[in-house]
Amino acid sequence: MDDALPRPARLLGPAGLVPFAGLALGASLGWPGAAPALAAYGATILAFLGAVHWGLALRAGPAERGADWARLGLGVLPALIAWVALLLPLPAGLGLLAAAILGTAGVESVAARAGLVPASYLRLRWVLSLGAAACLLLGLTTK
Repeated sequence: MDDALPRPARLLGPAGLVPFAGLALGASLGWPGAAPALAAYGATILAFLGAVHWGLALRAGPAERGADWARLGLGVLPALIAWVALLLPLPAGLGLLAAAILGTAGVESVAARAGLVPASYLRLRWVLSLGAAACLLLGLTTK
């Protein structure tokens, strides 16, 4: 698997933390609507993280076909968790989103050891996941 991370991914990935940081700051300062917007953005990103695995599965070569069910399952599960998080009371939903974003990165670490996820992607994902989870947890400090 090609381990080169395209330059746009190296730029756009971290840019995706900007809404997390702004909304977390707003929530911690008590800005109306910031905490629900943070949950909505977190749910959107969690669903996106699952979609990455559909893309990997659809582009997989014959040697990786045995991982189709696991990859496509990992593609669906984050969206379902994101949906549940939006149905929960806000503090529980933010906590679930933070845990699910980190959990997805953890599962991706296992996939990387099996050669199913590029190492460069995984490095970026952990940085972004830690930042996103921290912001979601900061959102719990809503005034």
